[in-house]
Amino acid sequence: MASENSPLLAYRLLGDEGVAFSANGAGGPGGASARKLSTFLGVVVPTVLSMFSIVVFLRIGFVVGHAGLLQALAMLLVAYFILALTVLSVCAIATNGAVRGGGAYFMISRTLGPEVGGSIGLMFYLANVCGCAVSLLGLVEAVLDVFGAESAKSNGLHVLPQGYGWSLLYGSLLLGLVGGVCTLGAGLYARASFLTFLLVSGSLALVLVSFVAVGPRSIPLTPRPGPNGSSLPPQVGHFTGFNSSTLKANLGAGYAKDYTTGAMMNFASVFAVLFNGCTGIMAGANMSGELKDPSRAIPLGTIVAVAYTFFIYALLFFLSSFTCDRTLLQEDYGFFRAISLWPPLVLIGIYATSLSASMSSLIGASRILHALAQDDLFGVILAPAKVVSRTGNPWGAVLYSWGLVQLVLLAGKLNTLAAVVTVFYLVAYAAVDLSCLSLEWASAPNFRPTFNLFSWHTCLLGVASCLLMMFLISPGAAGGSLLLMGLLSALLTARGGPSSWGYVSQALLFHQVRKYLLRLDVRKDHVKFWRPQLLLLVGNPRGALPLLRLANQLKKGGLYVLGHVTLGDLDCLPSDPVQPQYGAWLSLVDRAQVKAFVDLTLSPSVRQGAQHLLRISGLGGMKPNTLVLGFYDDAVPQDHFLTDPAFSEAADGTQEGGSPALSTLFPPPRAPGSPRALSPQDYVATVADALKMNKNVVLARACGALPPERLSRGSGGTSQPHHVDVWPLNLLRPRGGPGYVDVCGLFLLQMATILGMVPAWHSARLRIFLCLGPREAPGAAEGRLRALLSQLRIRAEVQEVVWGEGAGAAEPEEEEEGDFVNGRRGDAEAEALAGSANALVRAQQGRSRGGGPGGPEGGPEGGSEGGDGEGGPATALTFLYLPRPPADPARYTRYLALLEILTRDLGPTLLIHGVTPVTCTDL
Repeated sequence: MASENSPLLAYRLLGDEGVAFSANGAGGPGGASARKLSTFLGVVVPTVLSMFSIVVFLRIGFVVGHAGLLQALAMLLVAYFILALTVLSVCAIATNGAVRGGGAYFMISRTLGPEVGGSIGLMFYLANVCGCAVSLLGLVEAVLDVFGAESAKSNGLHVLPQGYGWSLLYGSLLLGLVGGVCTLGAGLYARASFLTFLLVSGSLALVLVSFVAVGPRSIPLTPRPGPNGSSLPPQVGHFTGFNSSTLKANLGAGYAKDYTTGAMMNFASVFAVLFNGCTGIMAGANMSGELKDPSRAIPLGTIVAVAYTFFIYALLFFLSSFTCDRTLLQEDYGFFRAISLWPPLVLIGIYATSLSASMSSLIGASRILHALAQDDLFGVILAPAKVVSRTGNPWGAVLYSWGLVQLVLLAGKLNTLAAVVTVFYLVAYAAVDLSCLSLEWASAPNFRPTFNLFSWHTCLLGVASCLLMMFLISPGAAGGSLLLMGLLSALLTARGGPSSWGYVSQALLFHQVRKYLLRLDVRKDHVKFWRPQLLLLVGNPRGALPLLRLANQLKKGGLYVLGHVTLGDLDCLPSDPVQPQYGAWLSLVDRAQVKAFVDLTLSPSVRQGAQHLLRISGLGGMKPNTLVLGFYDDAVPQDHFLTDPAFSEAADGTQEGGSPALSTLFPPPRAPGSPRALSPQDYVATVADALKMNKNVVLARACGALPPERLSRGSGGTSQPHHVDVWPLNLLRPRGGPGYVDVCGLFLLQMATILGMVPAWHSARLRIFLCLGPREAPGAAEGRLRALLSQLRIRAEVQEVVWGEGAGAAEPEEEEEGDFVNGRRGDAEAEALAGSANALVRAQQGRSRGGGPGGPEGGPEGGSEGGDGEGGPATALTFLYLPRPPADPARYTRYLALLEILTRDLGPTLLIHGVTPVTCTDL
């Protein structure tokens, strides 16, 4: 799908599949030529007719008769207050940029995203389909009530046969008429709606005149059936003309049984009926694709329609209360015909409102369906709805909707669906309010609607009011609609939708994250809330994928940043080469399923780039405190993209959706013998720089030997238990250190404990080794360490190891700080000590898996499959104390060689040097 601009901006001049849009955002099929409707014909007329519907003729007496004038006016005010809140949101969104076809669906989807917008758009479409069927069946019942052969009315031509089949036939014929008008285009619909508007207005004008011109009269009422099937005594209603006694009697409520259903009425039930008839405020917005200037027509026309219908409803309430007694109001909901100067015109108005409501629902449904189909959210299911005529009329969507309405007509009586339809409308209204609320809360600079009579208070109140009305009208339908919306949203999320619409959720997240980052005060940091915040420097992710996932496990909910240095000088380049790389790195993060940020920089050297990243990565209180590097050795890099299932790609080198494969975005691993971007001296200097900046350092070696289940996001499953070995002592200075409780040693313990909290490492057993000289008494150091572990709540196995045991090495003499790494001892002696330490560690690994000490065969590579040997589980990962680099840069190469000897053939190993306190024994 081609990229699309934000709904906050004017839309591009060329849209998807070559569809042209005008500069004011005119879009949809046919381009600007399809936009012919004015504000009056396109918005005012359909909105007025939808908000009147059949209620204005057949439910005025019902509302006033049961609720009384005062409560009826209160209901009207509350209903229109709720609708007005949504109208304010519609006006704000419509005046904030170009509006294309689809009306409410377009506004919601371009704000809340395709998942929420698509689900609510489909529900709004179904509501219009069912609303069309309800209006048609209501029209059939109104016709049969007068002309039906079995009608109980004393007057009228009783010539039409009745029954389920006949009602279905009449409904289908009327649907054919409505569908034909809508299929021929919006122009014919507008003319038909205008004619209907004239008929309805003439009928209402006659009713208003009749209230004044007709004198008092008694109106015989249709006998009602009694409890045992017998008829009740006939009643008589009275039209008294303007009478203060009648008004006084009608002021208060007088709830009674509804003669059409036999149910006892109350405030909620009467309010629901009134509100059901007023939910047509989106009729004009649904025609946004045919309006000449939707950004002006929708707000202006909707406000005019709402004000006009409110005035008419209030006037009819007053006139009915002044002139009709409660018996007439409660027992004859169609009393307008009885008091009219010419009753047939009232009948014509009733039929016209029903017909116009069905036309409005059908053409609105077709426009919503066409917009859904164009966005391709539901795939081939809605493909027929994309078909349009030469003039831009989506007749395919009209026929699609016509077929669904015909299916709904088969259900016959749809009284139970009326509440569902209203609830679906309210879901759409709440979503519009939520869209406007989100835009207002996000404080996006591009949200500048020309309509300013709204605030986040009105939007929030609108959302709450719509949700309240949903559950007041039908709790079951409200719960079912929210469940359906959730299922549709989950379906669209799983299917994947366009990401170029602009998600207001991203703006809201930005706003909230910025606010809370400002409140995250680094001066209030405390050691008991410390967590690792990692900066992993990656040269080529193809060879660092296991380390990338291992670092993700070590972060413990902290910050995790993937850093990369591109070599170059911006002064010598035409443009920044770093910015185009972000997309590939973000795709890498998604495919690897790690929770990491990406930070890239351009620098003449890797060391300077690492300094840049250490200083500027992160924001506020979220900045890296630990640098993670891969180990610098001569091992040939492996291409893990070729073996990792998450990075399997099509043979043509593309991913799903046609985007380039990651293997084409990152260069192949370094070939053996090829030059490196980083020298050994700069590598050690980078470690030294991090320690000078008070950053902890982790060097990872041989992480590619870790089994895949140890790097997965889930639990270790049925894998054999493993050991995690921790050596919290500088093995290159075993006798000169301060013991096992220095800052660096505790940092090792903390990192190993954090790794054990990861589900994939739950089966790993933590082992801590104490290194003793041959003349040291066993037990004392172990007891002190066990007491410390108990205070730190760390569960681990403690083992004392005698220096030189199993390695054939002599006990080292006392040395000063940095004797070996700084060269105050000879190179041969330092290498012998590193080799002895390496042999000691490998000896313990060999014993853990039942193998012999020493030699590569005893290391993890040689015995990784023997985890269930006689000696116990294998060692999965080893934590070693990383000595500080020497003060003399000339000794950096020797220092790196000692580290290589120390970690040779140990398998997956983390060399760690901690400089910050990370443990606390206090509560």
